[in-house]
Amino acid sequence: MAKPPEVGTAAPDFTLPSVSVVAGIARRDDQRLSAEHGHPVVLAFYPGDDTPVCTKQMCAYTSELTQFTDLDAVVWGISPQSLASHEEFARRNALGFPLLADTDKDVIDAYGVGMIGIGVRRSVFVIDASGIVRWRFIGLLGLRYPDATTITSQVLAARVAV
Repeated sequence: MAKPPEVGTAAPDFTLPSVSVVAGIARRDDQRLSAEHGHPVVLAFYPGDDTPVCTKQMCAYTSELTQFTDLDAVVWGISPQSLASHEEFARRNALGFPLLADTDKDVIDAYGVGMIGIGVRRSVFVIDASGIVRWRFIGLLGLRYPDATTITSQVLAARVAV
């Protein structure tokens, strides 16, 4: 497994299938990180759909989504569950951003956030509009996560750094 990308280095590019649920309609698509150049991207890696802490984290980011969109930032949740699982999770919790399915854990491994037992460390990466990692949070036990205000302050700092 790779080490997590350092702040100031290029973010590993990837393409993953995703699902978004808007007004009750599920939309499946492929998301490619490099296609988002020109926009900051927040990658929120989480261990699993419908687990207590993950649900709280994803719901918190949804409730503060305008903080991200006001900064022209894209938010993606990434975990190893299937698109079907992600769709149920998004519907049940009215999540407002795409959930990406890394079922083979290739992206989890590329970002160095895999963990024996739980599969993935709860981690957040802020990627600037040029594809550079500007901030990262990598949880040790997976019970804590950065709040939306902390992340948006890092997105704002990343916009200034470009």
